[in-house]
Amino acid sequence: MSQSIIGVIGGSGLYEIEGITDLREVRLDTPFGPPSDAFVTGTLEGVKMVFLPRHGRGHRLLPSEVPYRANIWGMKKLGVERIISVSAVGSMKEEIVPGHIVIPDQFFDRTQGKRASTFFGEGIVGHVQFADPICGDLAGALHAAAREVGATVHKGGTYLCIEGPNFSTRAESLIYRSWGVDIIGMTNVPEARLAREAEICYGTVALATDYDCWHEGHDDVSVEAVIAIIQQNVATARGIIKEAVRNLAAPPACPCGSALQFAIMTNRDMIPAVTREKLAVIMGKYLNQG
Repeated sequence: MSQSIIGVIGGSGLYEIEGITDLREVRLDTPFGPPSDAFVTGTLEGVKMVFLPRHGRGHRLLPSEVPYRANIWGMKKLGVERIISVSAVGSMKEEIVPGHIVIPDQFFDRTQGKRASTFFGEGIVGHVQFADPICGDLAGALHAAAREVGATVHKGGTYLCIEGPNFSTRAESLIYRSWGVDIIGMTNVPEARLAREAEICYGTVALATDYDCWHEGHDDVSVEAVIAIIQQNVATARGIIKEAVRNLAAPPACPCGSALQFAIMTNRDMIPAVTREKLAVIMGKYLNQG
């Protein structure tokens, strides 16, 4: 039976995992420009892995500057079937204490249209179901892995994605809390949308670093506080990844891998040749159907 390839998008330190072998860099040119950085491939627990620092090594890219389409295209090109997103977030709930892990199952998009959020366009129209944006099977495996390594983990919840790079105003933070969201971040949208269009399972390991600025009993969020908590949680994230891959070696059996089956609306004969070529890696198997 063939094995799945797992991608990890997060900080560059995440591929410094004990037991990972055969590390090498892969640089790709994509139809959507350069990715955030070189991809790093390796093998962990017998499973092939692909790692990518979302903001580039040295944290060079703003959330709005991350080349999300190029990153997902590259993951697809390298054969990735599941993506584990490791992301720092603010907590919007008292019970999600900085240092805790959240495995969200929903997103609320508050980005401002600056980010390319679809592979469709330029002569091809499609609509992908996104009611459940996280792969349930992958989320379950990540939650189980977090528990296994002793993390305090919350299963489910809504990740509110804002544009950034500024943190919220106090008024915004209080309004977001009134909506019932659980965590707040700046990167998982459109990343999750594009992964779905690429028929790649997507799950998030969210590292709660602060209480944003709504909590009267805690200091307002600061870069120093965020970095301190992230450094504490990097080892935990590595442990979760290592534990999770043991249960993710087999290819996915969820619906994520057929998300485009009925999504493309455009008559295939009307799709421009240049667009077909551009999207061959993402959806080539559907573009020659009648």
